[in-house]
Amino acid sequence: MMRNMAVLTISLAGMMAMGAGKPDDPLTRPIAPDSAKRWLAPQPPVRLHGKTYLVGFGGLNVALIRTGAGLILIDGAVPQAVGDIEAKIRQLGFSIRQVKLILSTEPHFDHAGGIAALARDSGATVIASAPAATVLRQGGGDPEDPQAAWLERFPGVKTLRTVREGEVIRLGDVAVTAHATPGHTLGSMSWSWNSCEGKDCRTIVFAASLNPIAADGWRFADPAHRRFVDAFRTSFGRVKAMPCDMLIASHPRDGDADRLAKLAKARTPHAFADPAACRDYAARAEAALEKKLQE
Repeated sequence: MMRNMAVLTISLAGMMAMGAGKPDDPLTRPIAPDSAKRWLAPQPPVRLHGKTYLVGFGGLNVALIRTGAGLILIDGAVPQAVGDIEAKIRQLGFSIRQVKLILSTEPHFDHAGGIAALARDSGATVIASAPAATVLRQGGGDPEDPQAAWLERFPGVKTLRTVREGEVIRLGDVAVTAHATPGHTLGSMSWSWNSCEGKDCRTIVFAASLNPIAADGWRFADPAHRRFVDAFRTSFGRVKAMPCDMLIASHPRDGDADRLAKLAKARTPHAFADPAACRDYAARAEAALEKKLQE
């Protein structure tokens, strides 16, 4: 018995050493800590509009939607952010166990790295496009991704449900529409839903990145990469055309910090209300792609 107790003590000591007094959790081990310092700038949880909240960070958006049948979470940031996301959900008066669905915008570690842990802690169903689901299951490592040379692997998501362009996901009294917006990754998906705050009703869009960025040596002008260019152009048109009264971008846009500061002071006029936001978002990305094609 004493020998077994000694072995147990040593094993626990090894686990505790990895996490500053906490057992090592393989699903929340830090990824790219230097980059994450920029992305994870502190930001308190905030009610954006109606039943929609932001529980993310200065450089990474994570959204939460309250429904009559539980919560919907959009994106999961990096693994080391999971504890903060769950704490922000608690600050709003909810529990991670109330999250029933987790929607993914793209299978990159900065947006999907925390999803496996969040799904485990909540028991939620993860939803993504079919191309993204393949990459999410294996924890990244897509060799065809334009950023493949830069990307970190992340904890794989075991169980997913896939959705198609235009499919509507319902939970309680909320319906979220899936919008395929490939280009940044071929599996990128944006999401939209209606939100009401009193009589003020808006269509909110959580947009996947449209940034045409690639690792060194990977050129959009290469004929072999034409499908990415075509995918981007389809997505630009789709985002410009979709109903969009408020935009949440997966990485906050320039000016979002000021918008949040204004929102903290007054809810009317709403700092994020902008019917041109999605058109402008797509137009900027379109101009960036045209510049890349000249390189």
